[in-house]
Amino acid sequence: MTSVRTLFSDKWGDILDRPDNQCVEILWHATTAEMGEEDFRVFLEKYADCVEACGRPGGLIDALQFGMDTSKLTPGWRDENIIPRYNSAGMKKFAFIVPEGMPAIGTAPATEGPANFPTGYYGNRSDALDWLRD
Repeated sequence: MTSVRTLFSDKWGDILDRPDNQCVEILWHATTAEMGEEDFRVFLEKYADCVEACGRPGGLIDALQFGMDTSKLTPGWRDENIIPRYNSAGMKKFAFIVPEGMPAIGTAPATEGPANFPTGYYGNRSDALDWLRD
């Protein structure tokens, strides 16, 4: 039986511990269409706290409802402030579930920026979880 524990929840999304899948997940809500940069930063910092506390080897982002315009984010902030925390926590794989039609779906997972782990992009949850468990 799959166990899921909610670690944090607010209007932007839920942070879930999925021990059976060996990952900590962000499940973004549609309200992210109204999200500002500071809101995004605070949420990612909370997620990094949870990744560090849980020590799971996988990270999962369900971005199917993510609506924020990421072009408004300060370039490099995540690479400088969040990715090193994932590296220190022992992250081994990171997966995004993105809407069908995104060009990255189906490309081989690869290391991005300062990450010590590969990131994969998937069009559905089952493919993402299969890769994280592999």
